[in-house]
Amino acid sequence: MPKPFKTTIDKGIAEMILDHPPVNAFDSAGWFAIADEIDALGINDEVRVIIIAAAGKGFCAGVDIKELAADSAKIVDVNKGNYETFRSIHRNPKPVIVALHNFVLGGGIGMAGAADIILCADCARFGVPEIDRGAMGGGAHLQRMFPVQKVRYMYFTGEFIDAQEAYRLGAVEQVVALHELLPAARDIARKIAEKSPAMVKLAKEALNGIEDGNLEDKYRWEQGFTLEAYTMSDSRESRDAFVEKRDAKFDN
Repeated sequence: MPKPFKTTIDKGIAEMILDHPPVNAFDSAGWFAIADEIDALGINDEVRVIIIAAAGKGFCAGVDIKELAADSAKIVDVNKGNYETFRSIHRNPKPVIVALHNFVLGGGIGMAGAADIILCADCARFGVPEIDRGAMGGGAHLQRMFPVQKVRYMYFTGEFIDAQEAYRLGAVEQVVALHELLPAARDIARKIAEKSPAMVKLAKEALNGIEDGNLEDKYRWEQGFTLEAYTMSDSRESRDAFVEKRDAKFDN
């Protein structure tokens, strides 16, 4: 199976471009591959900073719901793959910049919320539609980006917010035109790559250490509720309705 991304390294800057048409929705194997690559970049002495961006229609539509609709037991592997990907970004010894466009959903939120710096194109939209997919998860990473009540509104309604609202709320460093997205990310990456690698590594460890709570532990807590949701008929109906492109019908 080809990897669902492409990676290049130039002058200390690693670029991972997610590339899994049509919408960069990844199955469990895809998530594990992404995590392994980000971990490898983190220990590569040629790399001083990492950019994660995407080709195609949007940044990331999250997990491959069709994999889960075919076998709900795969939720364990999907959860683990998501966990490892988000951990590989947040705990990476190198700074990670994400450059986002169009849809940033589910696992895309996890990647963005785990990152050190976020840029987005003016077409970007952020959402956690899990409540309509029969799952939970993403709140911990969303709360690293947005205020508590905004997170709860997004979580309960499944509604999106746009790039300008994300910028207003302080999550996004810059909002630029789509054609300017990667150049803007590279400009920031070059500034970081010029710094002492040893000092940058210390800075990231220090900043992670002073955050409120443990991001990975919070996400593990959430994932337990996804497993619980998958035992419920409403979860199955939500997933089936999504795959079959119809409205869900609940018993109560």
